Amino acid sequence: MVQKYQSPVRVYKHPFELIMAAYERRFPTCPLIPMFVDSDTVSEFKSEDGAIHVIERRCKLDIDAPRLLKKIAGVDYVYFVQKNSLNSRDRTLHIEAHNETFSNRVIIHEHCCYTVHPENEDWTCFEQSASLDIKSFFGFESTVEKIAMKHYTSNIKKGKEIIEYYLRQLEEEGITFVPRWTPPPTGPSSETCSSSKNQAASAAVLVPDAAAVKEGLSGEVLSSPGTVAEPVVGTPDDKLDADYIKRYLGDLTPLQESCLIRLRQWLQETHKGKIPKDEHILRFLRARDFNIDKAREIMCQSLTWRKQHQVDYILDTWTPPQVLQDYYAGGWHHHDKDGRPLYVLRLGQMDTKGLVRALGEEALLRYVLSINEEGLRRCEENTKVFGRPISSWTCLVDLEGLNMRHLWRPGVKALLRIIEVVEANYPETLGRLLILRAPRVFPVLWTLVSPFIDDNTRRKFLIYAGNDYQGPGGLLDYIDKEIIPDFLSGECMCDVPEGGLVPKSLYRTPEELENEDLKLWTETIYQSASVFKGAPHEILIQIVDAASVITWDFDVCKGDIVFNIYHSKRSPQPPKKDSLGAHSITSPGGNNVQLIDKVWQLGRDYSMVESPLICKEGESVQGSHVTRWPGFYILQWKFHTMPACAATNLPRVDDVLASLQVSSHKCKVMYYTEVIGSEDFRGSMTSLESSHSGFSQLSAATTSSSQSHSSSMISR
Repeated sequence: MVQKYQSPVRVYKHPFELIMAAYERRFPTCPLIPMFVDSDTVSEFKSEDGAIHVIERRCKLDIDAPRLLKKIAGVDYVYFVQKNSLNSRDRTLHIEAHNETFSNRVIIHEHCCYTVHPENEDWTCFEQSASLDIKSFFGFESTVEKIAMKHYTSNIKKGKEIIEYYLRQLEEEGITFVPRWTPPPTGPSSETCSSSKNQAASAAVLVPDAAAVKEGLSGEVLSSPGTVAEPVVGTPDDKLDADYIKRYLGDLTPLQESCLIRLRQWLQETHKGKIPKDEHILRFLRARDFNIDKAREIMCQSLTWRKQHQVDYILDTWTPPQVLQDYYAGGWHHHDKDGRPLYVLRLGQMDTKGLVRALGEEALLRYVLSINEEGLRRCEENTKVFGRPISSWTCLVDLEGLNMRHLWRPGVKALLRIIEVVEANYPETLGRLLILRAPRVFPVLWTLVSPFIDDNTRRKFLIYAGNDYQGPGGLLDYIDKEIIPDFLSGECMCDVPEGGLVPKSLYRTPEELENEDLKLWTETIYQSASVFKGAPHEILIQIVDAASVITWDFDVCKGDIVFNIYHSKRSPQPPKKDSLGAHSITSPGGNNVQLIDKVWQLGRDYSMVESPLICKEGESVQGSHVTRWPGFYILQWKFHTMPACAATNLPRVDDVLASLQVSSHKCKVMYYTEVIGSEDFRGSMTSLESSHSGFSQLSAATTSSSQSHSSSMISR
């Protein structure tokens, strides 16, 4: 398996030519890289005008590997071939390197690039990537991979130090400026004088005053959080740069940076529109120990969930019921010593049974989701306020008053569901959980809920019984004395509601709660449907005025489907719900409906007005169709069956893999449709294809279905 690594863009606040002068001092040997023993020039080429310089070197490395491994391999040194291509005209340096030793067993490719910063021509960007493919190595493949990863990580860390070392060396020698390349003079001496004047003027612009150079070189080459200017983030192709990562995401190892960049690149390549925030991507990576495949899987599942339930808009569109505002004993309260937002929950004073009886499980869940969304917003604000990355919050839970009433089974069931949803969709958002005044009944509750809490999350729990939180290692270690809530003998007034018993007059009947839960669950513009082999899902749209516009936006969540649009002058029979629909993996929103009667014939009773569109699992499709006739239009999602291959043709690899991925005869789609009247339609079809879509950032790939204005088969 090929391992790939990608570094962030590192910005040096020095001109390209000065960086090149520092870089060349690494050869033929470098004291800062002990394993770099020697290098020999294999070939060299210079263009006549001096703009192009290509040099190939054979580098001798003393790899820090176990002596036994070296003995088995029969080598003491490893040789690499490095090719440097310098283009002084374009101010770029491309470095390609590959291993010569054991090239039939291990394939290592590395590419580095120095370029001019796109927004400041006096700064230089550096980017590095590598790939490792170990085919076989005497049974030590895992050891070799670890050694390679160790050296790659070490090289990335040392790369910046080496450039800074030689920059200081150049300064000590009085070299603070290297002129840019200019074409050799070809005209009379007057032109030469003019060129010299231009070069002198350029030098005057490029050379800062001596004090500034000394200050810049004696400190950090890269910008620090203490400087007035924010880190530069406008790198080529909107790539992540090292300053941005350190300022807003934290200190990551080179391999962690590589995982973040690669997952982010995957999102950029496969999703149209805005991608999830970097902090969001990083949380999912941390939750899966930076395993890209696992992080990508849970992140896509979470993003689909957010889309279906419009979680991104919950703070702006949903107002908590008054019962929650009065009796939910929780709220935000300043921040802890690390700058994390602090949420206080007086669980012992909260009537969980009364809240569930008055509101239902879904309303409580939605309120908790709004709390988490507010927490994400506060983390972003605190990152700006404190000047360091803050990606999680602290939760203080006071259990005074907790009793057997809190162990009411429906209440515990609601709590477990909330924990499950939060764990799946808000990973690594809880920085610390302080549980205070835990009573004797707490172990019972802990036994019930702990199996549903991730191991990494459990390690963040600190539990104090009685007044232990007031002693050494207690609350004062994590929260400043000035903001400890008054109900914990602190000095700060806390605005968190005190809770109390919910009046029974506010209780609702089970039927009312069920209807409310159904309303909340389906309170989204998107609907879910299951598609089975032999049982497509169909929806009916009646068009009164010709030239209306039918728009659609759907995600293929599971399996592959075929999307069709039909027209009929006859009204189909009332929808027949397939019994299989009851087995839909979605909750109340998932269904399966067939409208086209089996006795209907295509071309006689109904006609196809769009070419069939095959949609793969993970795709998001947006499109529109301008109707030319009134009547009944049927949108159909049909199970896609792989076509049988001809006897003379072998199946394509992609087809075989696709057939293996669908382990059952069931697909799932999530869709939204809308009809725009002809009097409301303005603009071109292109403008409609994604204007109503909220799916573009979430799918594994995005396609747009084509629209047509006519059909070769029209029902009469």
